[in-house]
Amino acid sequence: MRQLIKGGRIVNEGRIFEGDIVIEGEDIVDIIERRASGSGSQKSVDLQCPTLDATGCYVLPGVIDSHVHFREPGLTEKADMESESRAAAAGGVTTIFDMPNTVPQTITLEALDEKYRIAAGKCHVNHAFFFGATNDNVDLFGRLDPHRTPGIKLFMGSSTGNMLVDRDEALDRIFSSAGRLPVMAHCEDTAVINRNMTLAKQGSDDPEVSLHSLIRSEEACMASTQKAIALATKHGARLHVAHVTTADELDLFQPSAYDERRSAFNVDITAEVTVGHLCFSTSDYARLGTRIKVNPAVKSPVDQFMLRQALTDGHITTIATDHAPHLLSQKEGGCARAASGMPMVQFALPTMLELTDQKVLTLQRMVELMAHNPARLFEVSRRGFLRPGYKADIVVVRPRSEWTVTPQLIESRCGWSPMEGHRYQWRVELTLCNGQLLYSHGQVDRQIVGQPVVFR
Repeated sequence: MRQLIKGGRIVNEGRIFEGDIVIEGEDIVDIIERRASGSGSQKSVDLQCPTLDATGCYVLPGVIDSHVHFREPGLTEKADMESESRAAAAGGVTTIFDMPNTVPQTITLEALDEKYRIAAGKCHVNHAFFFGATNDNVDLFGRLDPHRTPGIKLFMGSSTGNMLVDRDEALDRIFSSAGRLPVMAHCEDTAVINRNMTLAKQGSDDPEVSLHSLIRSEEACMASTQKAIALATKHGARLHVAHVTTADELDLFQPSAYDERRSAFNVDITAEVTVGHLCFSTSDYARLGTRIKVNPAVKSPVDQFMLRQALTDGHITTIATDHAPHLLSQKEGGCARAASGMPMVQFALPTMLELTDQKVLTLQRMVELMAHNPARLFEVSRRGFLRPGYKADIVVVRPRSEWTVTPQLIESRCGWSPMEGHRYQWRVELTLCNGQLLYSHGQVDRQIVGQPVVFR
């Protein structure tokens, strides 16, 4: 079936222009730029087909969130693929890459196959699953299908799920065996964290959450990130450092730029920042407490400012959410007892759109970091851009459309968000996934399921 998105301002590949998008089935078949009257000929857009009116809105490629925890299998009291992909759709996210710290962990080929089987019946958005590295499963890397798997997830610091890889010989084998599959690394030095926790526990067995950023400190992040970069450089591996949090770490990365002629970035070592670390700092602990307890911890306002600066200077290559739902009962306590993680997938795009209003970055750069660059970095086939021949993964957003986050609007099963009470000025109105209207004006079509992502 043919349909038309008409009258919006299209943001794509560094440009903003008025135009219409023609969709046939799952694919974009034409993009028709509207020129000012008298500026020359233009294609006719008088098509006899269903039309989605985007007048007054911006039309963007669907967000590719390359770092989420949808908790299935095994942790479905918090979330599952259906509930969290519903939240993704409501937030304009059309593709997700899920992490391996589920139960069972995604560290065998059988566990990987099972995740794809589950998603085929209930994940509303497009999906792929990282394979988890352990101290002793490197021999399986060669059996991974690079057209099916985005990469290898490596926990170089202890975090949720107990997948810590801490033996030097194992780390060496992981980086030497990854080939051209990207290694996405969680970088925190466990020895530094344990030392800091011992000091913090001298006053309490469960130190207050404001100490979390001192326990999971800048030193812990810096030491681990330096080690990961050294290993990747030694073995010529592709390294993507997840959730960078500190100003000092940013200096470890060369600015990344995509070379269209080579279809590759100019560097093999890149950095991700999360919306939570851009949105919150240690100054927010007094207001939000453990709701913003996350690993790595939010850092100082200075670090937050430098992360925002890095969005435009090339040191950051992708923005993701590290969407990590927990029940509120699991967030009770302090540094030792409260679970770490924030559910952010539904509110990431509106939050980043607010940063464009604040002139932190442009709309074009935001689209590059949230759609184009994830597609480029992980070599996603036919997604991440508004181009003829590409899948019609599209989000329509309206500016100057005020709304407030309430529990009733939260799609995630955990039922809460650190953004509750926040008043947004941007609204996600429509989300199309593979040409299907998945989300429209507050409603998710639960009959629609996404597709497994294909990598080139």
